[in-house]
Amino acid sequence: MARPRKPLLSRERIVETAGALVDAEGLEAVSTRRLAAELGVSGPSLYNHFRTKGEILDAVADRVSARIDLSMFAPDDGREWAAALHDWALSYRAALTAHPHIVPVLARGPGRRPAGLRAADAVFDAMARAGWPPAEAARIGALLGYFVTGSALGSAAGPGSVPAEEAYGSRPGRERPEATDEGAFATGLRAILDGLAVRYAAVRR
Repeated sequence: MARPRKPLLSRERIVETAGALVDAEGLEAVSTRRLAAELGVSGPSLYNHFRTKGEILDAVADRVSARIDLSMFAPDDGREWAAALHDWALSYRAALTAHPHIVPVLARGPGRRPAGLRAADAVFDAMARAGWPPAEAARIGALLGYFVTGSALGSAAGPGSVPAEEAYGSRPGRERPEATDEGAFATGLRAILDGLAVRYAAVRR
């Protein structure tokens, strides 16, 4: 009886396996040796697809970015620019919350990652269509990106090794960490959008 063939090694298999490792154990779990063992291949074979561990982590980050909804920026979507930014920020944060260990890589910016660059272009195009000056249209996407990734980094860090009761107290009315994170994000996002509305009125005069 013929022995079953091993699945062919591909970029997709490498990224999927690396992503599972990052989700389960964090960035430090990813090494060429560990990935090769998980995939059942020799270490050098990974270099036929990726030159470095950094490239693999970039690909994992881009895979997460590709899950962020951009439909609100389509020319025919109909959402007003502030509503589009609001909905994008929520989708962005949801994707990062689902994969908190990859957030430090995403926080470096889109670099040359295809999905990250598509998002930057989509936000810029939508803001420019809404009447924002080109320079400010570019800054708005960066601003929201900084806010969302910063929020996700803070949420992932949590209160550290200190028990939640010590870090946040147990007095009546004191929120749990998760509620504080959600509320802080909502408050910050509203403040940013309100500030942008004031700025928009100024640039449109």
